[in-house]
Amino acid sequence: MDATEKQPTYQQLLLEIAFLKEENAKLRKMIFGQKRERFIPVDTNQLSLDFGDQVKVDVKEETIDVSYKRRKSTKKITPHGRQSLPSHLPRKDVILEPEVDVSGLKKIGEEITEELEYKPGKLYVKRYIRPKYIDPAKEKISIAQMPSRPLEKSIAGPGLLAHIVISKYVDHLPIYRQQQIFKREKVDLPRSTMDNWLKDLGTLFAPLYEAQRKRMISKGYLMADETTIKILDKKKKGKAHTGYFWVYYSPLDNEVYFDYQQGRGRAGPADFLTDYQGALQSDGYAVYDRFDLETGITLLGCMAHARRKFYDARDNDRKRSQWMLASIQHLYEIESLAREKGLTYSDRFSLRQEKALPILMEMESWLAQEILTVTPKSTIGKAIQYMTNRWPYLKRYVEDGRYEIDNNLVENAIRPVALGRKNYLFSGSHNGANRSALFYTLVSNAKLQGLEPFAYLRDVLEIIADYPVNKISDLLPVNFKNL
Repeated sequence: MDATEKQPTYQQLLLEIAFLKEENAKLRKMIFGQKRERFIPVDTNQLSLDFGDQVKVDVKEETIDVSYKRRKSTKKITPHGRQSLPSHLPRKDVILEPEVDVSGLKKIGEEITEELEYKPGKLYVKRYIRPKYIDPAKEKISIAQMPSRPLEKSIAGPGLLAHIVISKYVDHLPIYRQQQIFKREKVDLPRSTMDNWLKDLGTLFAPLYEAQRKRMISKGYLMADETTIKILDKKKKGKAHTGYFWVYYSPLDNEVYFDYQQGRGRAGPADFLTDYQGALQSDGYAVYDRFDLETGITLLGCMAHARRKFYDARDNDRKRSQWMLASIQHLYEIESLAREKGLTYSDRFSLRQEKALPILMEMESWLAQEILTVTPKSTIGKAIQYMTNRWPYLKRYVEDGRYEIDNNLVENAIRPVALGRKNYLFSGSHNGANRSALFYTLVSNAKLQGLEPFAYLRDVLEIIADYPVNKISDLLPVNFKNL
């Protein structure tokens, strides 16, 4: 070794060892640890809040007495403690008479035992029979006109097409598995045929997808997040391309939109949000920060992401991480109280100004002080630095009662993609990924609006071919439920 090279100091070696221990602990937690981020504060005296009519607990006492009222259940319980089967299910009665002769006996009652049964879905052939008539005098033939079908010259009816879409994008069954299921019915539907049906449906639903996009950018408050999808790209031999679903969620209207982009750069959201005016809530991904400079856009942060940094720093600096986690927990208690009381947006704003704002001010002061005393490369140092950088966006949620404290709602909307990704692994092309974004948008919104996805798609497919293009937004889930 060159004698002129500077040797690391003892203190630097200690810091490096501590850093490696933290990295090792983090990796072990990722592999073996629990996924939930449960936090139980050690010192609950900090930032104690008065919630008015909430139960007050003296944290210094070892035991407490809590009284509450529980609503008595009105559900009918069957013998042996079993819950009764849903009343909307059809009943098929099987009468079991005694083996003895009952002709001279008097019936005094009956015992009913219910069991839940299942009959697999069946394919069937729907035939349109159109009698042909001729007028002998005029030699003119009369025959009924065929009703419009979703895919002309296709053997697939609305129900089958809806079933294929729902099976893939709700139940996460790849096309090849669906083919195997149909084969058990002794019906051979080639994968290529079903793939072509999905392509044609993508074209058919394109105006509906565009109508949903226009609705989303007209909102005044959106959450945004992104997730990956593997793409088979002919230009990349032996290697899959990583594309991205950019997901936008409207908390005020409970609607979602999936937009596929080949990359994770700013171009994707910039194009989607070209005419958008309002609040945009996201995690700490730097691409979103530029939107705060756009006229008419207010950027909001996600407290859940900031909290996660301090949760991961517990083993590095328990005292500091506990302080921040307890503070954030108090903020979430305020949000929980607002939901329990069913507060209006105006009342939630007032509650936050009274209860949450003082906590945020104390957190801001704490961050300014502690960032000067921690090692920047330590886990706690990175957590404090992250929250300090994001602080202008994190505290903005108290400025409007409509805003949420985090963007967990859009992360929930992404979950179907994560489940599907584990099953079908990749998309066959970029066009296929675009179609997936379309179908995810439709079926997700159907579920968010309380519609049964299969019934919604089937009913739309029965009428969309003849529906006026200028009224296509009527078929969106948010409007379709009122038709």
